[in-house]
Amino acid sequence: MAKPLVAIIGRTNVGKSALFNRLTGRRIAVVEDRPGVTRDRLYATARVGRREVVLVDTGGIVGGEEDVLVNLVAEHARLALEEADLLIFLVDGMEGLTSHDMIVADTVRRSGKPYILVANKMEKGRLDSSPFLDLRLGLPLDISATHNLNIEDLRDRILEALPP
Repeated sequence: MAKPLVAIIGRTNVGKSALFNRLTGRRIAVVEDRPGVTRDRLYATARVGRREVVLVDTGGIVGGEEDVLVNLVAEHARLALEEADLLIFLVDGMEGLTSHDMIVADTVRRSGKPYILVANKMEKGRLDSSPFLDLRLGLPLDISATHNLNIEDLRDRILEALPP
């Protein structure tokens, strides 16, 4: 039986690679403070509770710019989305909602795939969740990939959302 594929998607610099590393338990993906470091899809097996899944780390899914490399990175992210059984849509909870998040949210809705909306970088907490309601995807689960905050809750949600 094939392992389910879980794609971590979102705009650039929301912590997708940090979450990928946290869930795999290894430092596989390069993590830096500057956007655009991840350029291609990166796959690794991770144990989530009693199941093994294949995680895929992606670059920023937003494209539509004149930069050929930016559009190529976005295309790789879209390919990961298409092959995924479950999407983790990661947003930056401290920065708040951006127009790029809205574009990714629209892509998630159009995909018809099961998803989990996750707000990263929440080690200091959030003042107001209401802006994320504009995504029309429900309230996000607050986590901090870097500080291991609520990662077990995310693992539980992944298990609940995966097909049997």
